[in-house]
Amino acid sequence: MLDSMGSLRSLTAGPWIYPVVATSILLDVFLPVLPSGFLVISAATAASAALGAATAPADVPSLLPLLLTAAAASMLGDFLAYRLALRGGRRLDRAIGRSRRLTVARERLGTALARGGGLIVVLARFAPAGRSVVSLGAGAAGRRPEEFLPWSALAAVIWASYSVGLGWLGGQWLGATWFSAAVSTLALLLAGGLAGYLIRRPGAAPAPAS
Repeated sequence: MLDSMGSLRSLTAGPWIYPVVATSILLDVFLPVLPSGFLVISAATAASAALGAATAPADVPSLLPLLLTAAAASMLGDFLAYRLALRGGRRLDRAIGRSRRLTVARERLGTALARGGGLIVVLARFAPAGRSVVSLGAGAAGRRPEEFLPWSALAAVIWASYSVGLGWLGGQWLGATWFSAAVSTLALLLAGGLAGYLIRRPGAAPAPAS
């Protein structure tokens, strides 16, 4: 199985993968086009294939540090976006207005966010640009930290676990190849599409966060 790892090791080998993953996830809340999910899945795929080998290279990522890195970076990014929006105003509106993707996402998710509810925060972590809209929207709406941050932490753990889990399963079933990472990334995108549908579904009003 290690023979199939060469294509991914060039991307994930070395301890630098953790700060790169953390930076990508951290900035993804402001720049949703960053491939943070793909990086997490690719690293997890390489780590999974190494687990099944008799002798694993030392520069292959480890699953637990990768999971902790992804979850922590996601929490921190959400918090920074929330604080920025809490203190922001017209500058924030202009910044969002320059991004068509963020503008469309804000319009689609705005009604759902107004309904409140922690489930929206969790679902939005998977939806395209949903993390940005909900984190910034919670701050702009003046939601209290205890109403948003615990759900943000839960969303970060669930998203990180799901992404790392997809990479692990892909590596076990298909080996550490670009095809495996692509299939796992597609599963992540499908989950995002489903999350977006559930958020926008008429009458799908989750209970308000307490």
